[in-house]
Amino acid sequence: MKPFVPDSGLLLSILVPAYNVERYITDCLEHILAQMDARHELIVVDDGSTDQTLARIRALQAAWPRCNFTLIEQRNSGIADARNRALQEAGGEYILFIDSDDRLLPRSLEVLGQAIARDHPDVIATALRMWHPHAPHKDRDIFMSYAPERPITCQDAILTSFFDDRHMYVWCKVFRRAIYAQAGTPVFPSQRVFEDVAVVPLLLQRCRSLVYVPHVLLAYRQHPVSITKLVSEQWCVDFVSALATVKPQLERAGVSAAVRAQFDVAVCHFYLSMIKSSYQLPRAAGAVVRRRVHDIFLTSLFSPPQQVLSAMARNLRDARTALQVQHVIDGNRWFHVRQSVVRKFKLWRRLRQTRALPRS
Repeated sequence: MKPFVPDSGLLLSILVPAYNVERYITDCLEHILAQMDARHELIVVDDGSTDQTLARIRALQAAWPRCNFTLIEQRNSGIADARNRALQEAGGEYILFIDSDDRLLPRSLEVLGQAIARDHPDVIATALRMWHPHAPHKDRDIFMSYAPERPITCQDAILTSFFDDRHMYVWCKVFRRAIYAQAGTPVFPSQRVFEDVAVVPLLLQRCRSLVYVPHVLLAYRQHPVSITKLVSEQWCVDFVSALATVKPQLERAGVSAAVRAQFDVAVCHFYLSMIKSSYQLPRAAGAVVRRRVHDIFLTSLFSPPQQVLSAMARNLRDARTALQVQHVIDGNRWFHVRQSVVRKFKLWRRLRQTRALPRS
């Protein structure tokens, strides 16, 4: 990772990993380039695309010669390695990751610049939009539970709110590059999905100040495609394992009992979400993966599962999740039957909706 040069004037590095996104990359980059000034650099890593992604990036680079725009080409290695490569080349004081099919919303770089100038925090948290281009009525803006516009310097407050919100995307947390440097290399675990879930909590644990800006920074594109293209046995294992890898590092850091308790709640929510997704796999494969992740889930918790679930049951927001996780642990037959039926119906409905979409 490059050393930060304070007098360089480079405030923010915007990092975009890209792979086979010819339908989206022009829109993504144009919304970034239109907001850039001399304090910003854009680094795009093409991860061995086999469609027209690379050609479209090059065309944009030529069309915006006044922007500090770097293109890096590498063999296909996965999003984690693409992110790591972009970090190596970044020179800004702060880092903003953007996924190549998403859209940076207006005034976002301006708002980040104002927060940095005012408070110079270790990390800036932002709001986000769940964006459904084919179904705008489903769009939803999501705001975090942090107190806005003032520095938060209590680590418990930083981490408990983060685990309570459970929005662990790296692109809605703008860290100082020095925080990434403290994490060592590689920052993101190679060849893993949910790599940001495994990394963002540990970066936050290193932060001594956070500012929450309730500005909707980015539109997170929701794809109306068959979930079967995404869910696999390994996908399920990586999902549950992401927070399992975080636990021992938080333990070594000596986080408080309050942080541990909220972390356990987040683990239960993630575990239940994975269990439900596993019912979209073939029956035998789903059964195998549910057995496989059971022990991973249990070892992810700081406290015994019954203690965690009892505490969750007393909180209206978490009570339903607690009950369903208990059903999973108990091997409740009706939970199994219901999830089998519900998930297969949702998959059928999604496939039907996908077929009805206009081709673009």
